[in-house]
Amino acid sequence: MRSSKFNKLQYNNSRLNTLILVVSIMCLILYLPSIFFPILSKSRTSMRNDPSSSEPTSIDHIVFGIASTAKSWPTRKEYINMWWNHDKMRGCIFLDAPLDNDTLLDNDSVMPPICISNDTSRFGYTWDGGLRSAIRVARVVSETVALNHTNARWFVFGDDDTLFFPDNLVKTLSKYDHNLWYYIGSNSESYVQNRHFSFSMAYGGAGFAISYPLAKVLSKVLDSCLERYTHLYGSDGRISSCLAELGVAFTNEPGFHQVIPSKNHPYPTC
Repeated sequence: MRSSKFNKLQYNNSRLNTLILVVSIMCLILYLPSIFFPILSKSRTSMRNDPSSSEPTSIDHIVFGIASTAKSWPTRKEYINMWWNHDKMRGCIFLDAPLDNDTLLDNDSVMPPICISNDTSRFGYTWDGGLRSAIRVARVVSETVALNHTNARWFVFGDDDTLFFPDNLVKTLSKYDHNLWYYIGSNSESYVQNRHFSFSMAYGGAGFAISYPLAKVLSKVLDSCLERYTHLYGSDGRISSCLAELGVAFTNEPGFHQVIPSKNHPYPTC
């Protein structure tokens, strides 16, 4: 009789201990997020309450990275002069070599500053008949980010014959949340080019935009990524492939236009 009562008491204690253990684990699971993720919660709240983050996107929030060469810049600079506003815009013209003093003109003071691209000879390039300058142009992305401009929301990239309409560009980018990962552009308006290269990348001739947080992440992995895509032709294909590795597909925005221009005519874009 005593043994039966003892066993019953022991059984009840075991059930009680199990119940206490289950309740403790559930409480711990519910409580852990408040211990380990308060910073994340506060950062999201502060982002929503940050006046600078909620104000409308303007041209002040855009940083341009334009690819050119020392040879083409003296003539192509007139295209840039058509849309660049020295007092309001930020960015750099990336050249492959310094300019000779003879090529410096009077209006250079109101043009974007000149940046000399870093050496890319260590990177492989295996596209037969292509131009390895595509590597240098691709790295304009990371080199523009490295300029460390403050209050940047978007990085916009293009060629020295890409025409941007600043008001349209601001209006277009304002549709998107700059705090998220965005890679915005357009494929080519030439079916042949799309078929030959890709239907799912932003073509560099039209210009393309990358949101600040995505550009920061991309710039950290770009060099190692370029080593895996030596077989690609152009810079835009390399950027697209590296962003794909980050799980980001391009957002097709019809405001960007990549066309096959006639000789000496630039690419119109946003």
